[in-house]
Amino acid sequence: MKRQFSIIAILLLIKGVSAQEIPKDSVPNALQEVVVTGQFEPQSIKKSVFNVIKITRKDIEQQAANNLSDLLNQYLNITIMPSSGTGRSTVSMFGLDGQYFKILMDNIPIVSDNSVGNNVDLTQINLDDIAQIEIIEGSMGVTHGANAVSGILNIITKKSSLYKWEIATTLQEETVGEEYAMFNKGRHIQSVKVSHTISENWFASIGFDRNDFSGYLDDRKGKDYAETDLKRGYTWLPKLQYLGNASINYRKGDFRAYYKFDYLNENINYYNPSVIVTSNPPFGDNRYASDKRYLTERLYNHLNLDGKLFAQLHYNISFSYQKQTRNTEDFKYDLNTKTESENLKTENQSTEILYTTANISNFFKNKMADVQLGYEIIANKGFAIVDGENQALVPIEKTFNNYDFFAASEVKVTKAFSFRPGARISLQSQFDNQYAASLGTRYLLKNDIEFRTSIGKSFRTPNFEELFSKIKFSGHNFYGNENLIPETSTSFDFNIKKTTVFKESAQLSYTLSLGYLDVSDKIDMAFAGFASGTTDPIYQYINISAYKMWNIATHNQFEYKNWSLQAGASLVGISRKIDNGEAVSDDKFLYGLQINGNISYHFSKQNMQFSVYYKYNGEQQQFIATTENNAPVYRLSEIESYSFLDASVRKSFFKRQFDVTVGARNILDVTNIQQGIATGGAHSASTDILLGYGRSYFLKLTYNLNF
Repeated sequence: MKRQFSIIAILLLIKGVSAQEIPKDSVPNALQEVVVTGQFEPQSIKKSVFNVIKITRKDIEQQAANNLSDLLNQYLNITIMPSSGTGRSTVSMFGLDGQYFKILMDNIPIVSDNSVGNNVDLTQINLDDIAQIEIIEGSMGVTHGANAVSGILNIITKKSSLYKWEIATTLQEETVGEEYAMFNKGRHIQSVKVSHTISENWFASIGFDRNDFSGYLDDRKGKDYAETDLKRGYTWLPKLQYLGNASINYRKGDFRAYYKFDYLNENINYYNPSVIVTSNPPFGDNRYASDKRYLTERLYNHLNLDGKLFAQLHYNISFSYQKQTRNTEDFKYDLNTKTESENLKTENQSTEILYTTANISNFFKNKMADVQLGYEIIANKGFAIVDGENQALVPIEKTFNNYDFFAASEVKVTKAFSFRPGARISLQSQFDNQYAASLGTRYLLKNDIEFRTSIGKSFRTPNFEELFSKIKFSGHNFYGNENLIPETSTSFDFNIKKTTVFKESAQLSYTLSLGYLDVSDKIDMAFAGFASGTTDPIYQYINISAYKMWNIATHNQFEYKNWSLQAGASLVGISRKIDNGEAVSDDKFLYGLQINGNISYHFSKQNMQFSVYYKYNGEQQQFIATTENNAPVYRLSEIESYSFLDASVRKSFFKRQFDVTVGARNILDVTNIQQGIATGGAHSASTDILLGYGRSYFLKLTYNLNF
């Protein structure tokens, strides 16, 4: 590996996109118009060939969002998929799960349990150190490599300040549904962040966060409940997180060096509802439970160098080392004495990556055209414990390497029209070589009309679980498949935006977007036979599915003096065909509607902001596997519609040194929704999907000392 990185350091010839800094003079007003994701260099969003969705620091503060899960629930085409049993929340876009959506920090993919940039737990991404977030929908395989199929999200961290010192301390208290107590119920968040402009060239920051989610009881009775009626434990598992970050930025002339370190330590407690009772005369019964902890640790290191060669060529190079481990700690909890014993910790999953990416551009003095050459190299070492023969646990460790090279060009035919072709080759150690290509255009018409189109081909590589997992329970076997091949995709996107500026500080913008996505060789679980000498079925990941999606969306924004109103709608049609060898699903298009909107008003004299956010998620349909008369079939499943409504008021005191934010999440009190499955008879079976823990209220206090 050291040899590889020596070669990489010499190769500074090639790759796509690395950590880029938003220009300091763009803060704070112009900040909203500057984007970096997918660009050769930071530029205004109007000049971008891609349609970039921005989430500003102001948006984050108005929602009192602590992590990405808090924030993204209100955005079109994005669905948050929470799990009360694991404590994780992942993202789904256009009906595709988190394996197809890539999450980056300063253009570097973030490590997760079994992937790089994909299936990231949104609750593990803290927002205190963020300047803005940028989202691009559609295939981004040329600029961001494997698994950027449905879109990418890029977190831009803060790298400069207008002040010599910035010190911010935050205390946030939040109910979990109707449950709250100062120490053992609700949600308790504390953070401190210190930033220092050391000199004209140096900037440094350090931060620490503690997030305590004390769990959601609902109809359960908690940790110390000792009855045998299966009421022990929590509906949503308690979770405690410690997060730390530090960064240092040096800039002189055209050269910049930036280093960032992030650390996460997470503890999730599972309290078994089954209480075991043993007789111990004459002292009475002994009562205990077999409990478990899920322990996650993540290390993130990123070094970025940015500058010029020969006073013209612009280079940008990044190196990153990241590791995420997930351990389990099994222990016996004595309900009589409230003590633990027989603690056994096991490392059951880890992902370790060495990553480098670089690009070089600005080859021509004539600004009408530019070329960018780049590389991306990833060494990904995965580890997991799987079920072996005779109920033995077997460790598996595999390393995946990919060596990607790409080229892109941006040609400005006129001031109004530009286009951007690009191509990437990915040399894979585990699979056949993969390719990506794209062509984007931007055309500025009269009367502030912006017209964008893009076509892209991308790919998704199977993850560690799909390749090597082995899970056995209840007479069923679920296996990975080392013979899987990467999925390939093609996407088309069209976007038109019109902006109208009126007198008296009024502005109206409206956007219409159309998109199409076709995924081939999609990976799904299918029946693969029976275990040797038994009637136990084996299910295995196989390249068996076809997936197609089209969507039409509109977004409208109106600003007048202190008012800001936004409203949007998206209609998505999804077609999936799964042939598992025993049954074939229908491939007709099934449709889902989403509507969102928000309204805010700024009381200037009072330094107060009032905001309301609403999102409607319409009924969703999909074909799912079930059995009838002991034979597998696919039946239409319907998930009922639901809505989220949040509101907040934010007020500043003492010349903006002290901020108070109060509000409510999930005002409509959504907890469970029904998923009905049509059967062969005249009725349908239904199950509950747990989406949330009901209406919650929060109070956030922030003290800012800037000088």
